[in-house]
Amino acid sequence: MTFRRKIYLSIEELQADLDAWILTYNNDRNHQGKIDCGRTSMQTFINGKEAWCDKITTLNC
Repeated sequence: MTFRRKIYLSIEELQADLDAWILTYNNDRNHQGKIDCGRTSMQTFINGKEAWCDKITTLNC
């Protein structure tokens, strides 16, 4: 929807807006759903990584 509001004159201009949108989407915007539970995508990723490391450490003992 956002990208329908602007006419891009170069791929670099489009890439800059896309990069900014991805940062906001992953780091600032809260997500709903069974896995995210109101966290950002990055928070969900970091928590999942920590849980995975804990599980692997337990299995390797």
